[in-house]
Amino acid sequence: MTNTLRIPPALRSLTAGETEVAFEASTVRALLDAAETKHPGLKARICDDSGKVLRFVNLFVNDEDIRMLDGLDTPLRAGDSVSIIPAIAGGR
Repeated sequence: MTNTLRIPPALRSLTAGETEVAFEASTVRALLDAAETKHPGLKARICDDSGKVLRFVNLFVNDEDIRMLDGLDTPLRAGDSVSIIPAIAGGR
């Protein structure tokens, strides 16, 4: 079951500039673990030391926020796409 992890511009230095990477995984957690194996340091930019998603990072499976699903244990089906969306802050 191949799934795609979409990489935002801020993290592409960890994936040699790749915008998307494909892995076989049954959950979001397994996908991030596979991504970390191939691209060391990537998971640390998404999860804290306890394994929870950092508060300023949002993960979506297709168009659904994993916080509204099963979090990192959200199951993946063949062809699902996981997007890493860093929160944007600033302004006046």
